[in-house]
Amino acid sequence: MVQSLLVRLDDPALIDLSVIPWAAPVISFGDLSKARVATLGLNPSNREFVDVSNRELMGSERRFQTLNSLGLSKWSQAKPEHIDQIVDACFGYFDGNPYDGWFRALEKLFLDAGVSYYGMFSDACHLDLVPFATSTKWGALTTRQKAQLLSLSGDALGLLLRDSSIEVLVLNGQAVIDNLQQVSNRSFKKEVVAEWILPRRSSDGVLGYAYTGKINQVGGVDLGREVSVLGYNHNIQSSFGVTSQVKMAIQKWISHHTNEVFC
Repeated sequence: MVQSLLVRLDDPALIDLSVIPWAAPVISFGDLSKARVATLGLNPSNREFVDVSNRELMGSERRFQTLNSLGLSKWSQAKPEHIDQIVDACFGYFDGNPYDGWFRALEKLFLDAGVSYYGMFSDACHLDLVPFATSTKWGALTTRQKAQLLSLSGDALGLLLRDSSIEVLVLNGQAVIDNLQQVSNRSFKKEVVAEWILPRRSSDGVLGYAYTGKINQVGGVDLGREVSVLGYNHNIQSSFGVTSQVKMAIQKWISHHTNEVFC
C-alpha cells in the first residue's frame, strides 16, 4: 500500500492540493500492528515535517522520512528498503520526537481505559483520513481540494484498518466525524451531552455532541469485522473555550465506552 501512495505523491496535480511533495505518506502515528485503539484525524500537520520557519526537520528533530532523508530525488526511485524505513518511522513515532503538544491531550481521552500511545507496551496509535501532509491547514483548504484529497487517499484508511487489530476508533472533532460517515457510508448515533456544553457570555453556549456507531467498511474496503466508533464534535486541541471540565467529561465518556468494547 505504501508503494501505491508513493506513486500518487509523484503526481504533479498534488501541488495544486497543497500536498508537501517531498514528505513521505504517514500511514500511522505509532505501532498500528499492536494497537487496539486509534484516534482519527484529518491529515498530518505540516509541523510533522517542518519547523516554525518552514524548514525541513533534520537530525534528532526529524519525525518522518522525506526524499532528502532517503537520498531520493523522486518517489518512483523508492526501493523496498526505503519503504521499510518509511513504515519504521511511522510505527516508531512515539519512540522518537513526537509532537507531544498535540498527542498528550489526545492520549488523556483513553488513559483510564489502560491504553497509551507511549512506551514499550503501547496499544494505541493515531490514523488520518488523508495520509498526506499539506502546507496549508485543512480548514483553509477549499472544498474542492478537500474532496480531491479524500478521493486521492482512496482506500488507504480501509486497508490499514482491515489489516489491524483496531477495536475502537476515536474521532477528534466534527469534520472527522462528517468525513468518516461519508467514506464508511454510515450515519452515527448523535446525542447532546449537557456536560460538554462550551460556555459563552453572549449565548447559551456551544452544544456538545457525542457520536457512537460501528463501521464494517471504509472507502469500499470490507474490514472483515465491525469497529466501534466514538466521536465528539469539539476539537480537543483547537476548539475555542474547551474547558478542563468539558475535557474531563469527554475523557470519562471515551474511557467508559472503550472499556465496554474491551469487555
